Amino acid sequence: MQAHPLQYYLTAPQPCPYLPGREMQAVLVDPAARAPTGHYGRLLVEGFRRSGRLVYRHQCPCCSACVPVRIPVHEFRPGRGQRRCLRRNADLHLRQVLRPNLDEHLALFRRYLDARHPGGGMDDTTRDDYADMISDRHCGVLLLEHRLGSELLAVAVTDVTAHGLSAMYSFFAPDRPARSLGTYAILSQIAEARRLGIAHLYLGYWIAGSEKMAYKTRFRPIEGRVNGAWRPIAMP
Repeated sequence: MQAHPLQYYLTAPQPCPYLPGREMQAVLVDPAARAPTGHYGRLLVEGFRRSGRLVYRHQCPCCSACVPVRIPVHEFRPGRGQRRCLRRNADLHLRQVLRPNLDEHLALFRRYLDARHPGGGMDDTTRDDYADMISDRHCGVLLLEHRLGSELLAVAVTDVTAHGLSAMYSFFAPDRPARSLGTYAILSQIAEARRLGIAHLYLGYWIAGSEKMAYKTRFRPIEGRVNGAWRPIAMP
């Protein structure tokens, strides 16, 4: 890894949350440090990812199943299902916010976690935790609100760098399954990257055969970072 003016730490092995029977380790950027301008974008290109205050890259000694993936947004063309998703949500209003209503966001965030990820470790997220998650400690952060009238239906928390946008976290009303709001949130981030003239939208990690991560490869073409280089991922 190229030398950077930051410290890095290797986590202790822990059970892998994705693949039973395996252990996971990660390289962490010093959580107390504020990265220099532009640094986080370079880390994205190197396969790092942000989760709240933590910037990390999986570095498991006996496994390379986690593949960082990104969408080359200027080459992306929505598939049939994604075009239907866009039509179903044409009545939503997209708004960029700098100072969100934290209580409104947190209420939707908790509804989403209770329905989609109960017991996933984020159940006790407080107002301060959420404010920290959307802070601009490492880079610019864009909050995309999707509203039906005044009702908040979805939020996409997007990291903004010159090297790419990163879909850090999206959450949405769990009682509107027909709208496919998770897909719509990614489509809106692709559109925003195009508007800004940014080449890639990073989607974090993908594991072949993982049902929970399969949605990422429905956005095509898609690239993965394998053996230190970004290359197209061939899909059947």
